[in-house]
Amino acid sequence: MSKVVIPVGPQHPALKEPVNFRVIADGEKIVQLELDLSYNHRGIEKAAESRDFIRVLPLLERVCGICSHSHATAFAKGIEELMQVTIPPRAQYIRTIVAELERMHSHLLWLGVAAHEVGFNTLFMWTWRDREAVQDMLEEISGNRVHYNMNEIGGVRRDISAGEVASILKRLPVLEERIAEYVKMAAGQKTMLMRFCGVGKLSRAEILKYGAVGPTARASGVDYDTRKDDPYLVYDQIPWKVVTENDGDVYGRTKVRIGELSESLGMVRYCLENLPEGQIRTTAPKAAPSGEILSRYEAPRGELVHFIRTNGTDKAERLDIRTPTLANWTSVAAALVGRNLADIPVIVAAIDPCLSCTSRMTIVDQDKNEQRTLPVASLRPGNTGRKEGGLFS
Repeated sequence: MSKVVIPVGPQHPALKEPVNFRVIADGEKIVQLELDLSYNHRGIEKAAESRDFIRVLPLLERVCGICSHSHATAFAKGIEELMQVTIPPRAQYIRTIVAELERMHSHLLWLGVAAHEVGFNTLFMWTWRDREAVQDMLEEISGNRVHYNMNEIGGVRRDISAGEVASILKRLPVLEERIAEYVKMAAGQKTMLMRFCGVGKLSRAEILKYGAVGPTARASGVDYDTRKDDPYLVYDQIPWKVVTENDGDVYGRTKVRIGELSESLGMVRYCLENLPEGQIRTTAPKAAPSGEILSRYEAPRGELVHFIRTNGTDKAERLDIRTPTLANWTSVAAALVGRNLADIPVIVAAIDPCLSCTSRMTIVDQDKNEQRTLPVASLRPGNTGRKEGGLFS
């Protein structure tokens, strides 16, 4: 058969965000995949460098609605380390509670999306119903259902009252029963087994080669989790375990996320039952000394990294974000080779991609056969002229 090029995206029924796949197929088999990212540039990194540390936190939550607490915490703990500020134990517990509720929110959303991609819409409705219960808990704690705005430099913005602790603990048993049903379903539901098993398979060696992170890596037997390997908050003080599988396919990634739902629920319960007394924030300096730090955080999709450079002022001189989605794209391209065209939606969905997380990096101006980047000055209001410039960073 002759090879054909099939464009998928940037707007396509199988993809919920703008990304373009140039699929080269031989019949129904994919022989090569080319990715064209960055349709959604928003300039958040550059905008963060013009705001003081307090105003940066709500902005960074807008990098991704599903990982809003992840980005704010990664930045806050990096700045706090540069300032040599230790947040109170109660604040550490509260940050951990919100982090694990966010992980549950993300994994339930993902499970519903994955089910929808293979036409299993009953599971989609079940999981999103349970996701609502998690969002109710987050709203009770923070006042918000998506962007929680819980972090401050030096601690957290809001405390959790005894009444809120009791209310959330009362909600957990029903959610625990629902998660147990998903565990059974993953083991024996025919639709999931037929469409997930053997699809998008990657060996442990391939995962390490392509630098994949999070559930994508742990589903191929890579026992790596930033919460264990570079612990922060109270992850080295509470009982939990890293969930790994050896299937290496979409089925394995599903089992990892369902297992992490149970682990996260257990961590939330433990933190609520053992929430220490005391303050929720400590006074932090307005400015950070000159320095650089690589702040690492285990977001729901995998390891999130914030590189922060400070210069003695109340603003970051440089912020560079490496998101787990960006780390996982190469593994998607590898996993699709040799698969059928119909497998594209579920293999892409298996990394839980976030294009808003990915597309923050550069703007390219294409004029005839010449490509050049737009300098920062040309993007400012009132400046319509274009000048030659370097990388927009």
